[in-house]
Amino acid sequence: MSIFRKKGNACLFVFLFISQVIAAQPSPPDEFLPKDYLPASFHAGRRDALRNSMPDSSVVVIFAYPTRTFSNDVEYIYHANPDMYYFSGYKEPHSLLMVFKEMQTDSAGYNYNELLFVQKKNALAEQWTGKRLGVEGAKEKLGIGNVCNGADFKKFNIDFSKFKKIICDKPSVDIPNGFDNADLYDLVEQFKQKSGMAEKKQMGRFDNRLYNELTGKLRRIKTPEELSLLRKAVEISCLGQNEVMKAVHPNMSELEIQGLHEFVHKKLGAEAVGYGSIIGSGENGCVLHYMENIKTKIGTSMILMDVGAEYHGYTADVTRTVPVDGKFSAEERAIYQLVYDAQEAAFSTLKDGSKWSDASNQAREIIANGLMQLGIIKEKSEVGKYFPHGLGHHIGLDVHDRGSMETLRKDMVITIEPGIYIQSNSDCDKKWWGIAVRIEDDLLITENGYELLSRYAPRKIEEIEKMIAQKSALDDFKLPPLESGKKKGF
Repeated sequence: MSIFRKKGNACLFVFLFISQVIAAQPSPPDEFLPKDYLPASFHAGRRDALRNSMPDSSVVVIFAYPTRTFSNDVEYIYHANPDMYYFSGYKEPHSLLMVFKEMQTDSAGYNYNELLFVQKKNALAEQWTGKRLGVEGAKEKLGIGNVCNGADFKKFNIDFSKFKKIICDKPSVDIPNGFDNADLYDLVEQFKQKSGMAEKKQMGRFDNRLYNELTGKLRRIKTPEELSLLRKAVEISCLGQNEVMKAVHPNMSELEIQGLHEFVHKKLGAEAVGYGSIIGSGENGCVLHYMENIKTKIGTSMILMDVGAEYHGYTADVTRTVPVDGKFSAEERAIYQLVYDAQEAAFSTLKDGSKWSDASNQAREIIANGLMQLGIIKEKSEVGKYFPHGLGHHIGLDVHDRGSMETLRKDMVITIEPGIYIQSNSDCDKKWWGIAVRIEDDLLITENGYELLSRYAPRKIEEIEKMIAQKSALDDFKLPPLESGKKKGF
Protein backbone atom coordinates (compact mmCIF):
# COMPACT_ATOMS: atom_id res chain seq x y z
CA MET A 1 0.00 0.00 0.00
CA SER A 2 1.18 3.51 -0.77
CA ILE A 3 2.37 5.44 2.28
CA PHE A 4 0.55 8.47 0.97
CA ARG A 5 -2.72 6.60 1.07
CA LYS A 6 -1.94 5.43 4.56
CA LYS A 7 -1.51 9.02 5.60
CA GLY A 8 -5.00 9.74 4.44
CA ASN A 9 -6.51 6.89 6.53
CA ALA A 10 -4.50 5.44 9.38
CA CYS A 11 -3.44 8.84 10.66
CA LEU A 12 -6.76 10.59 10.18
CA PHE A 13 -8.06 9.90 13.71
CA VAL A 14 -4.86 11.11 15.38
CA PHE A 15 -4.83 14.26 13.28
CA LEU A 16 -8.45 15.07 14.10
CA PHE A 17 -7.88 14.47 17.83
CA ILE A 18 -4.87 16.74 18.00
CA SER A 19 -6.71 19.38 15.96
CA GLN A 20 -9.49 19.40 18.56
CA VAL A 21 -7.02 19.68 21.44
CA ILE A 22 -5.21 22.68 20.00
CA ALA A 23 -8.22 24.39 18.42
CA ALA A 24 -8.88 26.45 21.53
CA GLN A 25 -5.32 27.80 21.68
CA PRO A 26 -5.13 31.31 20.17
CA SER A 27 -2.91 32.02 17.20
CA PRO A 28 -2.09 35.38 15.70
CA PRO A 29 -4.53 36.48 13.00
CA ASP A 30 -3.01 36.57 9.53
CA GLU A 31 -3.47 40.35 9.34
CA PHE A 32 -0.85 40.76 12.08
CA LEU A 33 1.81 38.66 10.34
CA PRO A 34 4.36 39.98 7.81
CA LYS A 35 3.10 39.96 4.24
CA ASP A 36 6.44 39.62 2.45
CA TYR A 37 7.59 36.10 3.25
CA LEU A 38 8.85 34.13 0.27
CA PRO A 39 5.84 32.48 -1.40
CA ALA A 40 5.49 28.73 -1.88
CA SER A 41 5.95 29.30 -5.63
CA PHE A 42 9.48 30.57 -4.99
CA HIS A 43 10.55 27.38 -3.20
CA ALA A 44 8.84 25.20 -5.83
CA GLY A 45 10.72 27.09 -8.53
CA ARG A 46 14.00 26.49 -6.72
CA ARG A 47 13.29 22.75 -6.53
CA ASP A 48 12.52 22.71 -10.26
CA ALA A 49 15.75 24.58 -10.99
CA LEU A 50 17.68 22.11 -8.85
CA ARG A 51 16.04 19.15 -10.56
CA ASN A 52 16.90 20.53 -13.99
CA SER A 53 20.57 20.83 -13.01
CA MET A 54 20.87 17.33 -11.54
CA PRO A 55 22.46 14.47 -13.51
CA ASP A 56 20.31 11.57 -14.67
CA SER A 57 19.41 8.92 -12.12
CA SER A 58 20.16 11.03 -9.05
CA VAL A 59 18.56 12.26 -5.84
CA VAL A 60 19.41 15.29 -3.69
CA VAL A 61 19.06 14.74 0.06
CA ILE A 62 18.82 17.69 2.47
CA PHE A 63 18.60 17.30 6.25
CA ALA A 64 17.54 19.94 8.74
CA TYR A 65 20.13 21.46 11.04
CA PRO A 66 20.34 19.87 14.48
CA THR A 67 19.08 21.66 17.56
CA ARG A 68 21.84 22.87 19.89
CA THR A 69 22.04 23.20 23.67
CA PHE A 70 22.56 26.71 25.04
CA SER A 71 22.70 25.78 28.72
CA ASN A 72 21.62 22.64 30.55
CA ASP A 73 18.13 21.92 29.19
CA VAL A 74 17.77 25.23 27.31
CA GLU A 75 18.31 25.24 23.55
CA TYR A 76 19.48 28.02 21.25
CA ILE A 77 16.75 29.61 19.16
CA TYR A 78 16.50 27.29 16.19
CA HIS A 79 17.87 28.47 12.86
CA ALA A 80 16.83 26.45 9.84
CA ASN A 81 19.32 24.96 7.43
CA PRO A 82 19.35 27.61 4.68
CA ASP A 83 19.27 24.91 1.99
CA MET A 84 16.23 23.28 3.57
CA TYR A 85 14.48 26.66 3.72
CA TYR A 86 15.58 27.68 0.20
CA PHE A 87 14.22 24.55 -1.45
CA SER A 88 11.14 23.90 0.70
CA GLY A 89 10.23 26.88 2.91
CA TYR A 90 10.24 24.54 5.91
CA LYS A 91 11.89 26.08 9.00
CA GLU A 92 11.39 23.42 11.69
CA PRO A 93 13.98 20.90 12.94
CA HIS A 94 13.95 17.10 12.57
CA SER A 95 13.11 17.04 8.87
CA LEU A 96 14.34 15.61 5.58
CA LEU A 97 13.82 16.75 1.97
CA MET A 98 14.51 14.61 -1.08
CA VAL A 99 14.39 15.87 -4.67
CA PHE A 100 14.52 13.22 -7.42
CA LYS A 101 15.70 13.81 -10.99
CA GLU A 102 13.14 11.44 -12.45
CA MET A 103 9.62 10.62 -11.39
CA GLN A 104 9.48 7.77 -8.87
CA THR A 105 6.72 5.18 -8.45
CA ASP A 106 5.95 3.34 -5.22
CA SER A 107 4.54 -0.19 -4.88
CA ALA A 108 0.98 1.11 -5.07
CA GLY A 109 1.57 3.01 -8.28
CA TYR A 110 1.80 6.44 -6.65
CA ASN A 111 4.11 8.83 -8.53
CA TYR A 112 6.35 11.43 -6.87
CA ASN A 113 9.54 13.39 -7.60
CA GLU A 114 10.00 15.02 -4.19
CA LEU A 115 9.42 14.01 -0.57
CA LEU A 116 9.37 16.04 2.62
CA PHE A 117 9.44 14.36 6.03
CA VAL A 118 8.42 16.67 8.91
CA GLN A 119 7.79 16.77 12.62
CA LYS A 120 4.39 15.33 13.48
CA LYS A 121 1.78 17.40 15.23
CA ASN A 122 2.02 17.09 19.01
CA ALA A 123 -0.24 19.22 21.19
CA LEU A 124 1.90 18.89 24.34
CA ALA A 125 5.18 19.68 22.57
CA GLU A 126 3.59 22.61 20.76
CA GLN A 127 2.49 24.12 24.05
CA TRP A 128 6.17 24.35 25.02
CA THR A 129 7.93 25.15 21.76
CA GLY A 130 5.30 26.56 19.41
CA LYS A 131 2.99 25.41 16.65
CA ARG A 132 4.15 22.83 14.15
CA LEU A 133 3.02 22.70 10.56
CA GLY A 134 2.68 18.93 10.54
CA VAL A 135 1.82 17.05 7.35
CA GLU A 136 -1.34 18.92 6.46
CA GLY A 137 0.11 22.31 7.35
CA ALA A 138 3.19 21.68 5.22
CA LYS A 139 1.00 20.70 2.27
CA GLU A 140 -1.16 23.80 2.68
CA LYS A 141 1.46 26.42 3.53
CA LEU A 142 4.41 25.13 1.51
CA GLY A 143 2.54 23.74 -1.46
CA ILE A 144 4.36 20.41 -1.32
CA GLY A 145 2.05 17.52 -2.13
CA ASN A 146 4.21 14.67 -0.93
CA VAL A 147 4.66 15.20 2.81
CA CYS A 148 4.96 12.54 5.52
CA ASN A 149 5.69 12.42 9.22
CA GLY A 150 9.31 11.74 10.08
CA ALA A 151 8.32 8.45 11.71
CA ASP A 152 7.18 7.17 8.29
CA PHE A 153 10.67 7.40 6.80
CA LYS A 154 11.73 4.17 8.51
CA LYS A 155 9.13 2.13 6.66
CA PHE A 156 9.22 4.12 3.42
CA ASN A 157 10.60 1.83 0.74
CA ILE A 158 13.10 3.69 -1.43
CA ASP A 159 15.57 1.65 -3.47
CA PHE A 160 18.61 3.90 -3.22
CA SER A 161 20.75 1.33 -5.04
CA LYS A 162 19.21 2.34 -8.38
CA PHE A 163 20.57 5.90 -8.20
CA LYS A 164 23.92 6.59 -9.85
CA LYS A 165 24.39 9.66 -7.64
CA ILE A 166 23.14 10.41 -4.13
CA ILE A 167 23.85 14.12 -3.82
CA CYS A 168 23.97 15.25 -0.21
CA ASP A 169 25.83 17.39 2.26
CA LYS A 170 27.91 15.66 4.90
CA PRO A 171 25.61 14.87 7.86
CA SER A 172 26.66 16.35 11.20
CA VAL A 173 28.58 13.89 13.35
CA ASP A 174 27.35 15.27 16.69
CA ILE A 175 23.57 15.20 16.30
CA PRO A 176 21.82 14.85 19.68
CA ASN A 177 19.85 11.64 20.10
CA GLY A 178 16.61 12.69 21.78
CA PHE A 179 13.67 10.75 23.11
CA ASP A 180 11.64 10.93 19.89
CA ASN A 181 12.10 7.95 17.55
CA ALA A 182 11.76 10.29 14.56
CA ASP A 183 14.19 13.06 15.44
CA LEU A 184 17.06 14.15 13.21
CA TYR A 185 19.41 11.55 14.70
CA ASP A 186 17.05 8.74 13.69
CA LEU A 187 16.42 10.19 10.22
CA VAL A 188 20.15 10.36 9.52
CA GLU A 189 20.84 6.86 10.84
CA GLN A 190 17.94 5.39 8.89
CA PHE A 191 19.15 7.15 5.74
CA LYS A 192 22.65 5.76 6.20
CA GLN A 193 21.27 2.24 6.42
CA LYS A 194 18.75 2.58 3.60
CA SER A 195 21.23 4.22 1.21
CA GLY A 196 24.29 2.16 2.01
CA MET A 197 26.25 5.14 3.29
CA ALA A 198 27.33 2.99 6.20
CA GLU A 199 29.15 0.67 3.75
CA LYS A 200 32.56 1.90 2.58
CA LYS A 201 32.17 0.16 -0.80
CA GLN A 202 29.16 2.37 -1.52
CA MET A 203 30.80 5.71 -0.71
CA GLY A 204 31.63 6.55 -4.35
CA ARG A 205 27.94 7.15 -5.07
CA PHE A 206 27.65 9.88 -2.44
CA ASP A 207 28.70 13.27 -3.82
CA ASN A 208 29.21 16.14 -1.41
CA ARG A 209 31.21 18.14 -3.96
CA LEU A 210 28.34 18.05 -6.45
CA TYR A 211 25.89 19.04 -3.70
CA ASN A 212 27.87 22.20 -2.98
CA GLU A 213 28.28 22.93 -6.69
CA LEU A 214 24.58 22.59 -7.56
CA THR A 215 23.22 24.45 -4.55
CA GLY A 216 25.93 27.10 -4.81
CA LYS A 217 25.16 27.85 -8.48
CA LEU A 218 21.52 28.47 -7.62
CA ARG A 219 21.95 30.38 -4.38
CA ARG A 220 24.65 32.75 -5.64
CA ILE A 221 22.26 34.30 -8.22
CA LYS A 222 19.46 36.09 -6.41
CA THR A 223 15.90 36.11 -7.68
CA PRO A 224 13.70 39.25 -7.55
CA GLU A 225 11.96 37.85 -4.46
CA GLU A 226 15.29 37.40 -2.68
CA LEU A 227 16.52 40.83 -3.71
CA SER A 228 13.45 42.42 -2.16
CA LEU A 229 14.28 40.86 1.22
CA LEU A 230 17.99 41.61 0.95
CA ARG A 231 17.31 45.27 0.14
CA LYS A 232 15.23 45.55 3.27
CA ALA A 233 17.80 43.79 5.46
CA VAL A 234 20.55 46.10 4.18
CA GLU A 235 18.51 49.29 4.59
CA ILE A 236 17.58 48.30 8.16
CA SER A 237 21.25 47.69 8.96
CA CYS A 238 22.19 51.08 7.52
CA LEU A 239 19.55 52.91 9.53
CA GLY A 240 20.91 51.20 12.64
CA GLN A 241 24.40 52.47 11.77
CA ASN A 242 23.04 56.00 11.30
CA GLU A 243 21.18 56.13 14.60
CA VAL A 244 24.17 54.82 16.52
CA MET A 245 26.47 57.36 14.83
CA LYS A 246 24.15 60.11 16.02
CA ALA A 247 23.80 58.66 19.53
CA VAL A 248 27.39 57.56 20.25
CA HIS A 249 29.38 59.20 23.05
CA PRO A 250 32.54 58.30 25.03
CA ASN A 251 30.73 57.04 28.15
CA MET A 252 28.84 54.34 26.28
CA SER A 253 29.81 50.69 26.55
CA GLU A 254 30.32 48.37 23.60
CA LEU A 255 27.36 46.30 24.78
CA GLU A 256 25.15 49.39 24.85
CA ILE A 257 26.07 50.20 21.28
CA GLN A 258 25.37 46.63 20.24
CA GLY A 259 21.98 46.87 21.93
CA LEU A 260 21.12 50.12 20.13
CA HIS A 261 21.93 48.58 16.77
CA GLU A 262 19.83 45.51 17.43
CA PHE A 263 16.98 47.57 18.91
CA VAL A 264 16.74 49.52 15.65
CA HIS A 265 16.82 46.25 13.70
CA LYS A 266 13.91 44.82 15.63
CA LYS A 267 12.03 48.10 15.65
CA LEU A 268 12.10 47.94 11.85
CA GLY A 269 11.01 44.29 11.68
CA ALA A 270 14.24 42.28 11.45
CA GLU A 271 13.85 39.05 13.42
CA ALA A 272 17.50 38.49 14.23
CA VAL A 273 21.11 39.35 13.42
CA GLY A 274 22.85 37.45 10.66
CA TYR A 275 25.96 36.91 12.80
CA GLY A 276 27.36 37.99 16.14
CA SER A 277 27.55 41.80 16.23
CA ILE A 278 31.11 43.14 16.25
CA ILE A 279 31.51 46.37 18.25
CA GLY A 280 35.21 47.07 18.66
CA SER A 281 36.36 50.36 20.17
CA GLY A 282 40.00 51.37 19.88
CA GLU A 283 42.32 48.41 19.58
CA ASN A 284 39.41 45.96 19.98
CA GLY A 285 38.67 46.84 16.37
CA CYS A 286 41.92 45.10 15.41
CA VAL A 287 40.35 41.75 16.37
CA LEU A 288 38.60 40.75 13.16
CA HIS A 289 35.81 38.72 14.77
CA TYR A 290 35.66 40.49 18.13
CA MET A 291 32.23 39.67 19.62
CA GLU A 292 32.72 39.95 23.37
CA ASN A 293 31.78 43.65 23.30
CA ILE A 294 32.59 44.01 27.01
CA LYS A 295 34.45 47.33 27.19
CA THR A 296 32.48 49.47 29.65
CA LYS A 297 33.55 52.85 28.24
CA ILE A 298 34.52 53.22 24.61
CA GLY A 299 36.36 56.52 25.12
CA THR A 300 37.17 58.95 22.31
CA SER A 301 38.96 56.69 19.84
CA MET A 302 37.33 55.23 16.75
CA ILE A 303 34.79 52.43 16.98
CA LEU A 304 34.37 49.69 14.38
CA MET A 305 30.77 48.43 14.07
CA ASP A 306 30.21 45.33 11.92
CA VAL A 307 26.52 44.43 12.19
CA GLY A 308 23.90 42.93 9.93
CA ALA A 309 20.15 42.58 10.33
CA GLU A 310 18.53 39.32 9.28
CA TYR A 311 15.14 39.82 7.64
CA HIS A 312 13.07 36.72 6.84
CA GLY A 313 16.25 34.64 6.74
CA TYR A 314 18.31 37.01 4.55
CA THR A 315 21.18 38.88 6.15
CA ALA A 316 22.98 42.12 5.48
CA ASP A 317 26.63 42.74 6.40
CA VAL A 318 27.53 46.40 6.87
CA THR A 319 30.57 47.84 8.66
CA ARG A 320 31.22 51.45 9.56
CA THR A 321 34.17 52.87 11.49
CA VAL A 322 33.56 56.26 13.10
CA PRO A 323 35.26 58.67 15.54
CA VAL A 324 33.42 58.65 18.86
CA ASP A 325 34.32 62.29 19.59
CA GLY A 326 32.89 63.37 16.23
CA LYS A 327 36.12 64.19 14.38
CA PHE A 328 38.80 62.01 12.81
CA SER A 329 42.31 62.73 14.04
CA ALA A 330 45.02 63.26 11.41
CA GLU A 331 46.21 59.66 11.74
CA GLU A 332 42.69 58.23 11.77
CA ARG A 333 41.79 60.33 8.74
CA ALA A 334 44.83 59.09 6.80
CA ILE A 335 44.08 55.42 7.44
CA TYR A 336 40.34 55.81 6.85
CA GLN A 337 40.87 57.62 3.53
CA LEU A 338 43.25 54.89 2.40
CA VAL A 339 40.65 52.18 3.10
CA TYR A 340 37.96 54.28 1.39
CA ASP A 341 40.12 54.76 -1.71
CA ALA A 342 40.80 51.02 -1.83
CA GLN A 343 37.08 50.29 -1.64
CA GLU A 344 36.29 52.78 -4.40
CA ALA A 345 38.97 51.22 -6.61
CA ALA A 346 37.42 47.78 -6.07
CA PHE A 347 33.97 49.17 -6.88
CA SER A 348 35.22 50.47 -10.23
CA THR A 349 35.98 46.93 -11.46
CA LEU A 350 32.56 45.45 -10.71
CA LYS A 351 30.15 44.33 -13.43
CA ASP A 352 28.69 41.20 -14.95
CA GLY A 353 31.60 39.00 -16.07
CA SER A 354 34.32 40.83 -14.13
CA LYS A 355 36.92 38.89 -12.21
CA TRP A 356 36.85 38.93 -8.44
CA SER A 357 40.63 38.89 -8.45
CA ASP A 358 40.68 42.24 -10.28
CA ALA A 359 38.72 43.91 -7.47
CA SER A 360 40.88 42.29 -4.81
CA ASN A 361 44.15 43.20 -6.54
CA GLN A 362 43.08 46.81 -7.01
CA ALA A 363 42.21 47.24 -3.33
CA ARG A 364 45.32 45.49 -2.07
CA GLU A 365 47.59 47.51 -4.39
CA ILE A 366 46.20 50.81 -3.15
CA ILE A 367 46.51 49.81 0.51
CA ALA A 368 50.05 48.55 0.01
CA ASN A 369 51.17 51.75 -1.75
CA GLY A 370 49.42 53.90 0.83
CA LEU A 371 50.99 52.12 3.79
CA MET A 372 54.41 52.52 2.19
CA GLN A 373 53.86 56.25 1.67
CA LEU A 374 52.85 56.60 5.33
CA GLY A 375 55.97 54.73 6.42
CA ILE A 376 54.02 51.90 8.05
CA ILE A 377 55.52 49.21 5.79
CA LYS A 378 58.71 49.15 3.75
CA GLU A 379 57.75 46.59 1.08
CA LYS A 380 54.46 45.80 -0.66
CA SER A 381 54.80 42.20 0.44
CA GLU A 382 54.21 43.33 4.04
CA VAL A 383 50.65 44.51 3.33
CA GLY A 384 49.20 41.29 4.76
CA LYS A 385 50.34 42.32 8.24
CA TYR A 386 47.73 45.07 8.25
CA PHE A 387 45.20 43.83 5.66
CA PRO A 388 45.01 40.14 6.64
CA HIS A 389 41.64 39.08 5.20
CA GLY A 390 39.92 38.75 1.84
CA LEU A 391 38.03 41.55 0.13
CA GLY A 392 34.52 40.18 0.47
CA HIS A 393 32.00 37.40 -0.02
CA HIS A 394 28.47 36.56 -1.12
CA ILE A 395 25.57 37.36 1.21
CA GLY A 396 22.07 35.90 1.30
CA LEU A 397 20.61 33.21 3.52
CA ASP A 398 24.11 32.87 5.01
CA VAL A 399 26.29 35.86 5.80
CA HIS A 400 29.04 34.04 3.90
CA ASP A 401 26.66 32.73 1.28
CA ARG A 402 27.12 29.90 -1.19
CA GLY A 403 28.89 30.48 -4.46
CA SER A 404 32.24 30.86 -6.17
CA MET A 405 33.96 34.25 -6.24
CA GLU A 406 35.97 33.65 -9.43
CA THR A 407 33.70 35.45 -11.89
CA LEU A 408 31.00 37.91 -10.84
CA ARG A 409 27.59 37.60 -12.47
CA LYS A 410 24.51 39.76 -12.74
CA ASP A 411 22.23 39.49 -9.66
CA MET A 412 24.95 38.31 -7.31
CA VAL A 413 24.97 40.21 -4.01
CA ILE A 414 28.42 40.60 -2.49
CA THR A 415 30.33 42.57 0.12
CA ILE A 416 33.40 44.70 -0.47
CA GLU A 417 35.24 45.16 2.84
CA PRO A 418 38.86 46.37 2.76
CA GLY A 419 40.42 47.04 6.16
CA ILE A 420 43.58 48.13 7.94
CA TYR A 421 44.33 47.00 11.51
CA ILE A 422 47.42 48.27 13.34
CA GLN A 423 47.88 46.54 16.68
CA SER A 424 49.98 47.96 19.52
CA ASN A 425 53.64 46.95 19.34
CA SER A 426 53.45 46.83 15.53
CA ASP A 427 56.68 47.57 13.66
CA CYS A 428 55.78 51.18 12.86
CA ASP A 429 55.52 54.59 14.52
CA LYS A 430 53.50 54.49 17.76
CA LYS A 431 51.15 57.17 16.48
CA TRP A 432 49.50 54.51 14.30
CA TRP A 433 49.05 51.94 17.07
CA GLY A 434 45.50 50.93 17.93
CA ILE A 435 43.96 52.26 14.71
CA ALA A 436 41.50 49.88 13.07
CA VAL A 437 39.37 50.75 10.05
CA ARG A 438 37.03 48.54 8.03
CA ILE A 439 34.45 49.80 5.58
CA GLU A 440 32.05 47.13 4.38
CA ASP A 441 29.27 47.60 1.88
CA ASP A 442 26.72 45.36 0.19
CA LEU A 443 26.45 45.51 -3.59
CA LEU A 444 24.23 44.03 -6.29
CA ILE A 445 26.12 43.17 -9.46
CA THR A 446 24.40 44.57 -12.57
CA GLU A 447 25.03 44.15 -16.28
CA ASN A 448 27.27 47.21 -16.57
CA GLY A 449 28.31 47.88 -12.97
CA TYR A 450 26.75 47.61 -9.56
CA GLU A 451 24.07 48.98 -7.25
CA LEU A 452 25.28 50.09 -3.82
CA LEU A 453 22.57 48.61 -1.58
CA SER A 454 24.13 50.03 1.60
CA ARG A 455 24.16 53.62 0.30
CA TYR A 456 21.89 54.70 3.17
CA ALA A 457 24.80 54.81 5.66
CA PRO A 458 27.51 57.45 5.02
CA ARG A 459 31.00 56.34 3.97
CA LYS A 460 32.89 59.58 3.30
CA ILE A 461 34.75 61.27 6.17
CA GLU A 462 32.79 64.53 5.90
CA GLU A 463 29.45 62.73 5.71
CA ILE A 464 30.23 60.61 8.77
CA GLU A 465 31.24 63.65 10.83
CA LYS A 466 28.06 65.41 9.72
CA MET A 467 25.93 62.39 10.73
CA ILE A 468 27.57 62.20 14.18
CA ALA A 469 26.69 65.85 14.79
CA GLN A 470 22.96 65.18 14.32
CA LYS A 471 20.48 64.55 17.11
CA SER A 472 19.43 60.92 17.50
CA ALA A 473 15.98 59.55 18.15
CA LEU A 474 17.72 57.55 20.90
CA ASP A 475 19.14 60.58 22.74
CA ASP A 476 16.22 60.76 25.17
CA PHE A 477 16.25 57.05 25.96
CA LYS A 478 17.22 57.11 29.65
CA LEU A 479 17.00 54.37 32.25
CA PRO A 480 17.21 54.67 36.04
CA PRO A 481 20.49 53.50 37.63
CA LEU A 482 20.71 50.00 39.04
CA GLU A 483 20.44 49.79 42.82
CA SER A 484 23.01 47.00 42.80
CA GLY A 485 25.37 49.28 40.93
CA LYS A 486 25.67 51.51 43.99
CA LYS A 487 27.54 48.82 45.89
CA LYS A 488 31.30 49.18 46.16
CA GLY A 489 33.14 47.12 43.63
CA PHE A 490 30.37 47.12 41.03
